[in-house]
Amino acid sequence: MSTAAFHISSLLEKMTSSDKDFRFMATSDLMSELQKDSIQLDEDSERKVVKMLLRLLEDKNGEVQNLAVKWLGAPLGAFHASLLHCLLPQLSSPRLAVRKRAVGALGHLAAACSTDLFVELADHLLDRLPGPRAPASPAAIRTLIQCLGSIGRQAGHRLGAHLDRLVPLVEEFCNLDDDELRESCLQAFEAFLRKCPKEMAPHVPNVTSLCLQYIKHDPNYNYDSDEDEEQMETEDSEFSEQESEEEYSDDDDVSWKVRRAAAKCLAALIDSRPDLLPDFHCALAPALIHRFKEREENVKADVFGAYIVLLRQTRPPKGWMEVMEEPTQTGSNLQMLRGQVPLVMKALQRQLKDRSVRARQGCFSLLTELAGVLPGSLAEHMPVLVAGIVFSLADRSSSSTIRMDALAFLQGLLGTEPAEAFQPHLPTLLPPVLACVADPFYKIAAEALLVLQELVRALWPLDGPRKLDPEPYVGEMSAATLARLRATDLDQEVKERAISCMGHLVGHLGDRLGDDLEPSLLLLLDRLRNEITRLSAVKALTLVAVSPLKISLQPILAEALPILASFLRKNQRALRLATLAALAALAQSQGPGLPPPAVRAVLAELPALVSESDMHVAQLAVDFLATVTRAQPASMAEVSGPVLAELLRLLRSPLLPAGVLMATEGFLQALVGTRPPCVDYAKLIGLLTAPVYEQAADGGPGLHKQVFHSLARCVAALAAACPQEAAGTANRLVGEARSPSSSPGVKVLAFLSLAEVGQVAGPGPQRELKAVLLEALGSPSEDVRAAASYALGRVGAGNLPDFLPFLLGQMEAEPRRQYLLLHSLREALGAAQPDSLKPYAEDIWALLFQRCEGAEEGTRGVVAECIGKLVLVNPPFLLPRFRKQLAAGRPHTRCTAITAAKYLISDQPHPIDPLLKTFSAVHNKPSLVRDLLDDILPFLYQETKIRRDLIREVEMGPFKHTVDDGLDVRKAAFECMYSLLESCLGQLDVCEFLNHVEDGLKDHYDIRMLTFIMLARLATLCPVPVLQRVDRLIEPLRATCTAKVKAGSVKQEFEKQDELKRSAMRAVAALLTIPEVGKSPIMADFSSQIRSNPELAALFESIQKDSVSAPSTDSMELS
Repeated sequence: MSTAAFHISSLLEKMTSSDKDFRFMATSDLMSELQKDSIQLDEDSERKVVKMLLRLLEDKNGEVQNLAVKWLGAPLGAFHASLLHCLLPQLSSPRLAVRKRAVGALGHLAAACSTDLFVELADHLLDRLPGPRAPASPAAIRTLIQCLGSIGRQAGHRLGAHLDRLVPLVEEFCNLDDDELRESCLQAFEAFLRKCPKEMAPHVPNVTSLCLQYIKHDPNYNYDSDEDEEQMETEDSEFSEQESEEEYSDDDDVSWKVRRAAAKCLAALIDSRPDLLPDFHCALAPALIHRFKEREENVKADVFGAYIVLLRQTRPPKGWMEVMEEPTQTGSNLQMLRGQVPLVMKALQRQLKDRSVRARQGCFSLLTELAGVLPGSLAEHMPVLVAGIVFSLADRSSSSTIRMDALAFLQGLLGTEPAEAFQPHLPTLLPPVLACVADPFYKIAAEALLVLQELVRALWPLDGPRKLDPEPYVGEMSAATLARLRATDLDQEVKERAISCMGHLVGHLGDRLGDDLEPSLLLLLDRLRNEITRLSAVKALTLVAVSPLKISLQPILAEALPILASFLRKNQRALRLATLAALAALAQSQGPGLPPPAVRAVLAELPALVSESDMHVAQLAVDFLATVTRAQPASMAEVSGPVLAELLRLLRSPLLPAGVLMATEGFLQALVGTRPPCVDYAKLIGLLTAPVYEQAADGGPGLHKQVFHSLARCVAALAAACPQEAAGTANRLVGEARSPSSSPGVKVLAFLSLAEVGQVAGPGPQRELKAVLLEALGSPSEDVRAAASYALGRVGAGNLPDFLPFLLGQMEAEPRRQYLLLHSLREALGAAQPDSLKPYAEDIWALLFQRCEGAEEGTRGVVAECIGKLVLVNPPFLLPRFRKQLAAGRPHTRCTAITAAKYLISDQPHPIDPLLKTFSAVHNKPSLVRDLLDDILPFLYQETKIRRDLIREVEMGPFKHTVDDGLDVRKAAFECMYSLLESCLGQLDVCEFLNHVEDGLKDHYDIRMLTFIMLARLATLCPVPVLQRVDRLIEPLRATCTAKVKAGSVKQEFEKQDELKRSAMRAVAALLTIPEVGKSPIMADFSSQIRSNPELAALFESIQKDSVSAPSTDSMELS
């Protein structure tokens, strides 16, 4: 053995050492040795080295792993050219197996090789493809097309530039009489459509035509004879069908592969081009429906799959934005789909009773999707559907899967179709469903119980009259469910479903259960005691309690309430939430019938739940307290002290949600609303206001601003519950606001309380209140001024004839208080009824537009908001005038009017919406701008460009500072692009969109932060176009992640750079979720760089942890 070979052998031995440092150093030394030209390894040594490196890829130590990746990747990269030149000749091998392996290897190599090698490979294959009429071996052509298809599947995003040469050739080869070649051509088209949808756009008509031609390519079978014989079929035709199949089954017939490839290609076409949906509905849908009769099972499954893709693309986007105003295009697609339903049902009628389980499963999948896209469209075809469902439920010869699929389909159908459609078929449907409830296989039983529950809920709804008499059915439904409920040796899922089903039965049909009612309730009580089933039992009890049938629960209440009380101490949050909902429902329905000792046991657990640690639990607890207070005030009086102490502590939280505050208001009103009151009105007011009075005169540590608003709302709620006390409370508040000795906190609370209490009775107090409010507008305390301004607007909204002229007069008389008075006007416009404001609209309009040219930007912002709210008062009259102001010559007026347009667009439906088609509303109501995007987008994209004429240099002593005056406009343009991405993706050319995102990745800090977020979102929403240009996107991300801050920079610069790196790394993490991105050499290199750099590796790991703990991190606040 030579010295070099011996040295390498000893290094290989050290690489197996238990010491990680030995392994690392041995690997490093080995790679250094192998780089020497003098080293030549024999075949056995090469095998040992590669095996050892592969073993080190799974090393426990990360540094050793990284080193193995680095050294294993480097030699392979260097060999790519050699591999390519070795593999290309193998495409001409006489052995089919060799050609197949060469095709697969070239596909993988195409994904990882450099751009120059890829171009060489593509040119070689295209040059070798002969013209369709040139003499060539069919096997050679097939191999070349298969190779192109393999490259398309593995690295299709790199093939886009060559498609204009390639696609016409492949189209021509499709017309040759060779089914295997046709299959390869169609598979190649499928890959091209999925990976390069934009580049394939010019070729879509031809590819569509070829797919439609070959999806029905079945030269050995006459489908017309099937249709002629359809009328003559009888039950004993099994032998003739078998004979027919044998006659046409031919091992040499591969035409089914062509049809399958055509179906898959159509699915890829529909999936990649949602913009062509109307054309697909006209041209493709009828052809696919016609092919539902396909004789080959595999092909039929792909035909169903293609139609399901069409249905999914037609489904309207979810969300209130689309519900409010359905886009015209989506509406027309749904209308066309509605016309196809009868054809689909006719085509599937025989398939639903096919002997093939797979065919029936395909039918159920397709019909489930159809029912989801067009709810209610299958109602008139219910006889056919019921017959198919019953056929599959009764099929015990096959596996249990088909019965589970039939039950799942029936459950979905009950949720989308009207109950009236099922009523005539219940005698047919119910027996097989009940038989499945008793099935020994737990999955079928669980699914059947869910169907039974849905049947009960749909056919005998609680919110409408009973159109179907339950008497013939309730006995057997109850018996089947009780049998499952009594059994103890059941699967957990079946137990839970049986409890839920019984809850629905009692809740919906409890008045018809007769002797079964009490045993059912006792069983629920028994399940309540069981730790495994208690959560399901609590939910079932809630269903029974909220039922309008007013089912008497007296047999179980005395025992159930202490059990429920004990659940409130459990750590399981879901159980506590469900228990509070059940208790609230019981207090609402059973009320005075609840046993007082049991109620007191429950109330004793409540104070601990009224806590800031879990606001949702606190809200439910306070809601329950309010209900109990109204039902049993005597029980509540005993625990009101501890509960109020916790509640007042909760009110001091600055993070108090609106739901908890509303629940608190309801509870406080209940406390003073009972006769006699549980707690005296004056005492409650004193307890509420005590925190403010206890503050030191100078404010001390102070309460959060939000706390004052919460306390004011509670004071107003108490005043509303005790009208006889309201006037006295208002006068006392006015007195406190006027008193010079009152601290700023007391005055703030007084004004906010007056704002919530609203109109003050009597002309005397009103005059006094005006004077107090005007005086407070000049207070040295900013908080007092803001509270007085808010109060003036809110009180004015309750008494417009008196206060609004006064407010407008003050705005004319007191120019120095414009800003505060405009805030008051804004509150008045927002709180008053639109009709009551119409008489004053003209005066307010004139006053506001006089102030559009003010010098203060903050004042103009409030004016804009007031204008927006005013236009909403009378849109048909004021909107045309508003539009004229947008074209006015004065720049500040136009700017204010444009800002005001933002306030015309509310979150909820509004009568002004149809009049707003010319205003941009992409964030809140994209349906308003969708049709205008073709005109808007060029202007928007233009604003994302850096304008050199807006960049200037400012001299600051010896330094020069660059100022970009166009930055804010660019930032707004990118924010608008992000909103378009969220709401109008279907109308965007994603490739054009990505061009501007790519430019933004190299822009200013603020722009880069936005584009990193957009890139992460794009990677999720449309990965194919992102994958096509991933090599260009990586470089700016790499530059950001590896950038260093200059030494001596201020702390803010370091923080800024860290945040930028973090945002860039989030984009990298999102890109890495694209399945094939790892095949990009540049991405693989950057990933390796991240792993080998401890700082970047730690950052990437923390990003991944964040994404796991909070999955929805893609949203961006644009306010």
